[in-house]
Amino acid sequence: MTVTERLQALRREMRSRNIAAYIVPTDDFHSSEYVGDYFKAREYLSGFTGSAGTLLVEEERAALWTDGRYFLQAESQLKDSGIALRKSGQPGVLTLFEYLSETLAEGDVIGFDGRCVTGAFVKKLREKTAKKQITFYEKEDLAGLVWQERPPLSEEPVWELSVSYAGLSREEKLAKVRETLEMQSADAFLTTALDEIAWLLNLRGNDVKNTPVFLSYLLLTKHTAALCAQESAFSEEIREKLSRAGVELFPYESIETQIAKLSAGTRLLADGRKVNERLLQAIPGGVERIDGESPIERLKAVKTPLEIVNIRAAHVKDGVAVTKFMHWLKTCVGKENVTEISAAKKLEQFRAEGEGYLGPSFDPIIAYGPHGAIVHYEAEPETDAVMEPRRFCLADTGGHYIEGTTDITRTIALGEVTAEEKRDYTLVLKGHLRLGAARFLEGVCGQNLDVLAREPLWQAGLDYNHGTGHGVGYLLSVHEGPQSFRWRLTKDTACVPLEEGMILSNEPGLYRTGKYGIRHENLVLVRKGEKTDFGQFLYLESLTMAPFDRDAIDGAVLTAEEKTLLNDYHQKVYETLSPYFACEELAWLKEATAAV
Repeated sequence: MTVTERLQALRREMRSRNIAAYIVPTDDFHSSEYVGDYFKAREYLSGFTGSAGTLLVEEERAALWTDGRYFLQAESQLKDSGIALRKSGQPGVLTLFEYLSETLAEGDVIGFDGRCVTGAFVKKLREKTAKKQITFYEKEDLAGLVWQERPPLSEEPVWELSVSYAGLSREEKLAKVRETLEMQSADAFLTTALDEIAWLLNLRGNDVKNTPVFLSYLLLTKHTAALCAQESAFSEEIREKLSRAGVELFPYESIETQIAKLSAGTRLLADGRKVNERLLQAIPGGVERIDGESPIERLKAVKTPLEIVNIRAAHVKDGVAVTKFMHWLKTCVGKENVTEISAAKKLEQFRAEGEGYLGPSFDPIIAYGPHGAIVHYEAEPETDAVMEPRRFCLADTGGHYIEGTTDITRTIALGEVTAEEKRDYTLVLKGHLRLGAARFLEGVCGQNLDVLAREPLWQAGLDYNHGTGHGVGYLLSVHEGPQSFRWRLTKDTACVPLEEGMILSNEPGLYRTGKYGIRHENLVLVRKGEKTDFGQFLYLESLTMAPFDRDAIDGAVLTAEEKTLLNDYHQKVYETLSPYFACEELAWLKEATAAV
């Protein structure tokens, strides 16, 4: 069926249930950023493949809300679908909640699958539509009724991450979480976040592409732990180890039954920003729900000393692969038939040569020329551009190693670049260097520092429409909270102080539609610096080891201080990576990291 036919089929189901508007989010049952094939109902119905977006279908209209990373992609993929694009955050664009509040009639019904929306989402929807006495139909997955050839739920084998990589045993982690619950006066804790469960139990899986997690829920009390997951995915050895740690395995679909067993008077911690509405509705009367942040979120964000040692090793391996790729790309384009897809395969080949490499941490973004202006571009056979010895290639890629997760972006000049391209490249680099050199007091949040990366662009009347940095998990999701670098604040935005051991990306950019995109990204580790009479200071250590392209730098745009920062970084890159190179590649690396 075409997108139009799929929407018409959904509308037939809506009419039979008197539903005026049906919401199809990107989420799975666990509020995951990236979801398995079974959960890609929004993609199936709309044709839009981005990782963020919400589809709304009405009898006569349909619209999709997405953020600035996907505006160009969504415009292309929604063309001729009958689905209007709503550019979230742009002037004059109503939010989904505002739109429903303004357009629905008194007493209308809004439908959605209660397993795919969070409690916080439903709470806000209820508040925004209360004046019109709107009711909700949440007990059925109508998209699933339309999707006749839907893939099955994944149940890939679960495997164990050794303590020699995790740094803490699952018993130690369970104890830490229970200590936190005690401080919050909670008797039990429900988490549906796949990365939290994988981190807590030192287990990994393959149920979500590029994210080594497994479908599961966890209900933890002071003395018990019920893990609801695909039982066939667990070996007998892992079952026994879980049992010794006090974790009992139950069927994936039995989570509501486990929640129903909670006795009256229990104080249950369940984060409404993450736990789906269906499960919150399953909490028995007499059980008091505490709507608070998961204790795992911040424990997971602060890496253990052993994790940090391992992560540094992963970045050396990754730096070798990316640097080899940069040399290969600059050498071969114009001499061989190099396309975006073939370049991505070549980089994957270089990464696979590294010991302990497990696979990509997200689908590679290899974007040549104008494609670089599409922030989350992904080459398809019909868009696969042949690279020429001119213009930029933006390469945003990452890998999972047994020692940790990487995420790096390099913008590479494939030949002569224009004065405008050099200026823009260097302005973005200035911001990257300034943020990377930040020294700040303990208690500072990422929102306080975002301006350091944007200020050189703002001075020139330029900007980029995405955050400057996100947290990164340890062999988990490449996008991890709660820490971030971003400037936009809303009443729902949490200002999370940066702590020693947190890892974030530093990735300012600049995008000129139809021409090129530029982004410079390193991962940085928050570390303790000096302590003075004014307090404890922190700083950022660059983990990523790969050169920036000197061929695209306009030295006149950099200050003396910025040149020193770049030269010091390049010297460290050379010292770290040179033992892994020889002959022509070593000579190229030496030139690529020479002082500006």
